[in-house]
Formats: sequence, structure tokens, C-alpha cells
Amino acid sequence: MITNMDKLYDAVAARGPVCVGLDTDFSYLPEGFADAALTAGENIVRFNKAVLEATKDVAGCYKVQIAYYESLGMDGMRAYAETLKMVREAGVPVIADIKRGDIAKTAEMYAIAHFTGEFEADFVTLAPYMGLDSISPYLPYAEKQGKGMFVLCRTSNGGAKDFEYEKLADGRHVYDLVGDKLNAMGKGYMGERGYSSIGLVIGGTHIEEAKEIRAKYGDSFFLIPGYGAQGGKAADIAQYLHKGNGGVVNSSRAVLLAYKKQPGVAFDEAARNECINMKEAIGYECSLL
Repeated sequence: MITNMDKLYDAVAARGPVCVGLDTDFSYLPEGFADAALTAGENIVRFNKAVLEATKDVAGCYKVQIAYYESLGMDGMRAYAETLKMVREAGVPVIADIKRGDIAKTAEMYAIAHFTGEFEADFVTLAPYMGLDSISPYLPYAEKQGKGMFVLCRTSNGGAKDFEYEKLADGRHVYDLVGDKLNAMGKGYMGERGYSSIGLVIGGTHIEEAKEIRAKYGDSFFLIPGYGAQGGKAADIAQYLHKGNGGVVNSSRAVLLAYKKQPGVAFDEAARNECINMKEAIGYECSLL
């Protein structure tokens, strides 16, 4: 079976590793764009659709962060569902950034909610700190439908050092323990392109261990946040990829708000320009490795 991670690998090979984060706040919409006859959620969908149409041939995938839509109540959740649907209908992989981390029946319900029905996505993000039984309820969907997940391992935020960098008795960091256990679990869910359906979230803002992490988890696909607004540079990010693949690099605000740094350029064209610049910058740095 061709898994969603296989499809993501192929998408990166064809269009590059840029992951456009459709983490769209209403305030991101350009002045004069919103139609007063429509709801906030409906206007966000219009904006997302324009960005999608302008960037889908230069982006490997899209990520939709649910909190931006939850904040608008039912109107926002309709916009969330519509955004996921239109990305999937465009034939592009989409990640539901939901960061769920519960266990047992609750996790089963989350899996149903985000791997089937109105909120169906190709991948979800998960938080593993309650244990591996917070991951296992999603695995039947990986086995039977090829669904994928990206699990928090070593994140891009400053607070990552509060817990993830703490040392264990054997000298490993907590993030090493998490990565080792997830990588071992993922061996049972390998795709044809050599990557597991269980991927890792590896932040691109801490580069000290980049080469070690990439070598250690060679069959784990990475979701790499931190590029752009969070300070991650192309030269840093390239170290987490393998010959330009094996990961996707998320950028949200830098793409969605690119028009603010490109005076006179339409927001969708500016988003496309930013994706191309990002793709070329990362590709160049990968060529130097």
C-alpha cells in the first residue's frame, strides 16, 4: 500500500519541501479583501483558496492549525473543514495541526474525528507525553488507510529546553528518549519510499544536534517548524533534510503576510513569491551538503 507518507515524499520530490501553514487569523487578510456580506470564516476560506491556487505547484503540502479556526466558534470550524476539503481536493497532502495527546477512548474519538468525516486530513500532529498509548489509537488508520502522524519530539519554541532538553540518567535528553521510542514504534508502519507513517516534529531553530538527529532517525519523516518568523534559516533547515527530502519545512506568517513586505504585489502572488524564495534557498543549501 502506498502510504500518505509515501505521497508526501513524492510531493516533496516534485514540488519541494515547503509546507504552507494556513494558520490564518482574520487580521491577516489584506485591507479591503473581506466581503462584508460574508462571515469571518467565509472570508478566511476565500483567502486560503487564493493562497492555495497561487502556491500549490510550488508547495509540497499544507498545514492547517485548528486553533485559528476554533477561535471563531462554529463559523471557524466550518472554515476549517472547508479548508481541509479544498486542499485534499487539489490533490495536495494536508496536515491537521491538532497536537492531541490523550489516551484510550478519548484518543480513539480524536482519531475518528480527524481521520474520517468532515475534518478528515492526511496527517495529524500528536503530543506523546502521556505515553505511547496516546499514539497507538491512531495506528489502525495508518495500517488500513495509510494515514500519517507527526509526533512532537524536539520542538522549535524556546520552552523546549524546559523539559525536552533535560538529561536522563543514561546521558540522553528527554527528546532522545521520545524520538527513540517513536522511531522504534514506526518500524512496523514503513512505506515504500523508506519512511514510516509515524513522523517526528523536529524544530528547525536549534541546530546543534541537526546532523545527529537526521542520521539517527533516517527512516522518520520530519515536520520542521521554525523557519522564517521564528528565526530558522535555510542553512540550518537543510541539515534536517536528506538530499532535499525526508522532511517538510513549515512557514505560516512569512507566507500569509508576505504581501506586507512586497508593496504593490497582490497577497496571493506575494505568497507564491515567498514560497519560491524559500524553496530555492533551502534547495541551494541542500546542494552544498
